Amino acid sequence: MANCLKNEFRTKCIKRLRTSVKLSKYRNDKFINDKLKTMIKTRKIKTIFLYLPLKIEVDLRHLINWLRQNNYKVYVPYVTSKTTFKEVLYRLPLNKNKFKIYEPNNSNKYIKTKFDMAIVPIIGFDDTFRRIGFGFGYYDRYFSNLKQKPFTVFTQISTCKSSDIITDDYDLQANCIITNKGILWNKNYKT
Repeated sequence: MANCLKNEFRTKCIKRLRTSVKLSKYRNDKFINDKLKTMIKTRKIKTIFLYLPLKIEVDLRHLINWLRQNNYKVYVPYVTSKTTFKEVLYRLPLNKNKFKIYEPNNSNKYIKTKFDMAIVPIIGFDDTFRRIGFGFGYYDRYFSNLKQKPFTVFTQISTCKSSDIITDDYDLQANCIITNKGILWNKNYKT
């Protein structure tokens, strides 16, 4: 039953996000990137794990450029199989993988880095601040294997929150969520 609710909610959120992209994507991206920059500066972050965006996700490319110009260590996912990814240092050139997601070239050197912050895209969320993504479980599996959890920020172009609890305990949970409306703090975490 929960998976059925989650799938229905996911479909509704994707539709809403596609509409938001058409209406005000640039403004929302800029607003969220500015909030992230401020948070990174005030939390004294040095090492960041983030994503390279799909069209309905917050575009972090301006943030990535700013981070690199200011000597932050930036890591992104590199898909290794149908169900997993690893982190690789962000570097050019970027290539589209078979899922049409940009990623740097694979580094054969496996780096298990401790991240100060992780920025993760979401399709939706519920009151538990757990992530609803595309349903493949990449982020859930990756973060469940980390020994030390980073400060985790979810980003979303337009808020899509379920009033019902439709996530599972294994779904990735955020410290906060940044949307076009501002920052939502998880009351179970200290700000």
